[in-house]
Order: sequence, then C-alpha cells, then structure tokens
Amino acid sequence: MRKIKSKGLILLYSLSGLGCNLLNMIMGSYLCDALMIEGFDKNIENWTYLNKTIIVAFVWSIMVTIAKIIDGVIDIPIAGVADNFKSRFGKRRLFILIGLIPMIIFYCLFLVPIFPNATSDTIGYLLGNTIWFGVILCGFYISYTTVMVTYYATFSEIVDNDKDRIRLSNYKSTFDIVYFVLGYALIPLLIGNLNIRVIALIMLPISLTMLIPIFLIKEKDNRVKKQEEKEIVEVEGQLMEFEKSEEEVGFFESLKYTFKNKVFWIWMIAFSLLQFGLQIFLTGQNVYYSGTMGFTGINITIIMACAFVPAPFMLIIYNKMVNKYGFKAGYIYALSSFLIAMIIMTICNKNIITDDTIRLVIACVGGLVSSIGIGAFFSVGYSIPSQIASDEAKKTGKSHPAMYFAVQGLVSGAVTAIATGLVWINLKDDGLSFLLTTIVSVGILGSLIASFFLPNYFKKIGQVDDKND
Repeated sequence: MRKIKSKGLILLYSLSGLGCNLLNMIMGSYLCDALMIEGFDKNIENWTYLNKTIIVAFVWSIMVTIAKIIDGVIDIPIAGVADNFKSRFGKRRLFILIGLIPMIIFYCLFLVPIFPNATSDTIGYLLGNTIWFGVILCGFYISYTTVMVTYYATFSEIVDNDKDRIRLSNYKSTFDIVYFVLGYALIPLLIGNLNIRVIALIMLPISLTMLIPIFLIKEKDNRVKKQEEKEIVEVEGQLMEFEKSEEEVGFFESLKYTFKNKVFWIWMIAFSLLQFGLQIFLTGQNVYYSGTMGFTGINITIIMACAFVPAPFMLIIYNKMVNKYGFKAGYIYALSSFLIAMIIMTICNKNIITDDTIRLVIACVGGLVSSIGIGAFFSVGYSIPSQIASDEAKKTGKSHPAMYFAVQGLVSGAVTAIATGLVWINLKDDGLSFLLTTIVSVGILGSLIASFFLPNYFKKIGQVDDKND
C-alpha cells in the first residue's frame, strides 16, 4: 500500500470514519429509542416514529441484545477476512465498499416500519415490526463492522512511521468528538422542529466521508503474489529502510497470541466496565434529559454542548497528564471526573429541583465535568490495543493489531448488548429511566476500582522522559 506522508492527507484520512460513526450513533441512540414513547416527556411526536410504541418492548430488548452480540462476535471473522482479502484492487478498498453499500441500505430500511399502523390491539403487527427492525439492525451492524474494521486495519499500513500513526489516531479521536457534538448537541435542537426520521435522512449523506479511503488507498493486485514493501525502522536513533515481504499472521495463530496475552485481558476487565456505564449513558441520555430532567430540545442542546464541545481541549489536558504520570494515572483521573459528573446529573431530577434555571445550570456543570472523561474515553480504545500489539510484535515478531481491535470489539459488543439491550430497554419500559445515572455510576465505579489493579505495565504507557524528550 502506498503511504501518505502529508499532514493534510493524514487529516483528511482521519475524517473518513466520521459519517459512518455518526450513522451508527443515530441508529443506537435515537432510532432504536424512537420505536417506543416510554421515557419521553417533551416533543414526543418528534422523538418517536408515530407518537406511539410500534414494537413489543420485551421482544425488542432481546432483538437488540442479539444484534449487539452479533456486532461484537462478527468482528473476529471479519478481521480475518479483511486481512486476507484478495482482489485486483488490493485487499482494502473493495472490502470497504462491500460493507458501505449495504450499511446505507439497511440504515434507510430502518426508517420504515413494515406495519406502520400497528397498535396494542394488533399484537401480530407489533411482533412483525419488532422482528423486522431486529433483522435490519443485525444487517446494519454486520455491514458497519465490515467497513470500520477494514478502515481501522489500514492505520498500520497507510502511514510509514509511529509519529504519523499517532498523529492519525489523534486526528481520528478529534473527529470522534465532532460527530458526537453533531449527534448529541445538534440533533436535539433539530428535533424541536423535525421528526427524528427526517433528521436521520438529512444526516445520511455524511456517510460518504468513507469514500475518502477509496481514493487515497493505492494498492496493487494482490491475487497473484505478495508484494514487496519497504519498512522504516528506528535503529539507534536513526531511521533505516529495509525490504520486507508482506507476511500475514494466520487467523488461528493470531487468535492464539491474542488470547494468551494476560496484560490485554487485564485491560479488558477495566475497559468492559467502562463500556457498560458509558454505553448506557450515551444511549439513554436523551431520554434522561427529556423525561427525568424535563428539558426541551434547546436545553438538551446546551447540556450536550457543555459535555462534548470542551472534550477536545480536555483531551489535550489528559494527554499531558499521561505524558507526565503515565496512562494509569490519566485513566483514573478521567474515570473519577466522569463519576463526579454522574453524581451531579443525578441531582438534576425535576422532582428534586423544581426551578428549571437552577436545574439547567447544575446539568451544564455536570456536562462540563463529564467532558473531562469523555475526552479520554475516545482515545483509550485506540491507544491501548495498539500499544499492546506493538510491544508484542517487538518481542515475538508477530504483528496482528487488527485482531486485538477485533477481540476488544467482541468483548465491548457483548457488554454493550447487555447494557443497552437487556438493561436499558427494560429499565425504560418499566418507567425507571430516572435510574440512568445511578446505573452508569456503577459501571464507572467498577472500572475505577479495576484500574487500581492494572499492572505496572500501564503506568509507563505514554509516559515521557523529560531528560530524553
């Protein structure tokens, strides 16, 4: 694969995933919730599909759980296929398109109930809608995973040195925050005037940012023989160039190395608990702000802006802390901040604080405090698997970072399935959505406790020696 070296092109390449990530967030945080009216208090006609529940809640929670599990499980086989895919255009560009086209189709199909007039008196129609949306959701997650796993796999191939790879990851984290601002700050504002399905269609063209890799990735036909590539290696402080063959680690061998890595699995415990709390928060926050807090679109936008707009600046502070004290200290700092934010958000119940202005001010403070953690949480999912894979490659000569991302995706997908499927949907259906911040706090507190048991390996990650810097 031809390397890109221009900072401008690296920035452009990091933009690629923004659109698909935004569609995935809209699907999980808006459209899935839009199938039920429970939990919403203001602008119900715009938050939901037809201002009524058009699915069977309990069955839907099972379908969402299944879809989320598939979303996690499918990462591993897709990673194996993506790393060994052969075509006249190489192994990356065509495989991205194979996922992108059906992803857009499934996204559009999710906007159309198969039985739009289903009511509680027509349980068969409700079940039909539930199964319909469940199948479409599974198809969307499979195609979305195909796109993103392939895209992330190119991070180790599209640039030729660690410095540019770090730059690419940092740019990607910044655009992650951008799509969260678009999704969680702009959309609630639009919902005051438009139905969520109309907004979903308006956002659809942004998914075309994933066409950027199609034009920037340059590969040769890999069907006949492996291509010779040049490898840049730092030796005694100098960059030296070597010829190498593009060797691929076998699927089962890659799995063996990944599952034998104890450091990785210790990290997965802390990361899984983080994902449990974080995914419930991201999925249910709109319902919490509308129902429990009693806010309308503009107020929700203000709170969302307080939480996500400062996140890039908070990420800079977090990175400086990691550089000075190491990853473990920075991670504890981020978790502690987010936990404090959830406690603040819990107070903002309209039944506890009746004055709207006071409640909004406190909620905004909670949003600002949460941005400290949000800025860090965007980066840890990229940095730790990459670091672990890099260190393993130095020791064993086996480089297979895509599998670490895939297994992390499998674990986080299973946790997300439990959090947003079984826990959140049934919590909402039972009228207990006001417990959102409490449930989130449990997950974050669990990750915080687990972080104190992370081995010394995590203390040194990211730490810069001032004498040698």
